[in-house]
Amino acid sequence: MSRQGDNRELCVLGIDAAARGPTGYAVVTALGSGFQALTYGSFRPRPAEDTPQRLCALHRLVVDLLEKFSPDAMAIETVFTAPNAATALKLAEARGVVLLAAAQTGVAVHSYSPREVKLQITGYGGASKTQIQGMVRQLLGLRAVPESPDAADALALALCHIFAARTRRPRVDSWPLRPTR
Repeated sequence: MSRQGDNRELCVLGIDAAARGPTGYAVVTALGSGFQALTYGSFRPRPAEDTPQRLCALHRLVVDLLEKFSPDAMAIETVFTAPNAATALKLAEARGVVLLAAAQTGVAVHSYSPREVKLQITGYGGASKTQIQGMVRQLLGLRAVPESPDAADALALALCHIFAARTRRPRVDSWPLRPTR
């Protein structure tokens, strides 16, 4: 049962953290054999914002989503090889802020590789972005593919965790986070 006491089976916040450009976010619930997207979109920092302001705004967004929807878990993408050290550092900073928000609210975090997400959503680990977007639209009964590819990736991450949780396979890279108060 969920924290809010409604009839949802599982509620997951998916975050597609970005080194540059928008960070995708989505809240998806599993309701029996169906799914529902409660919200999704992309966080676009203002061009004039410096790194601390951008990270603070990202943290505020994630905390707001966690407080508003009380998800049972958070799904994020694992770190992958970045084209250069500067990009890797910016991605690590964004992921760190997202993980901090989860730790502060006590939400369990689960990491998935891009290949795992593709496999869970389409059945093929080498699926294209277009295939992922189409399956996300179909699974969630959306009228159209999400306008933002980052939001579609966040929706796919949330769905991936729901599928993985249903199969109840243990994950080594998942951990419950408890707030330190």
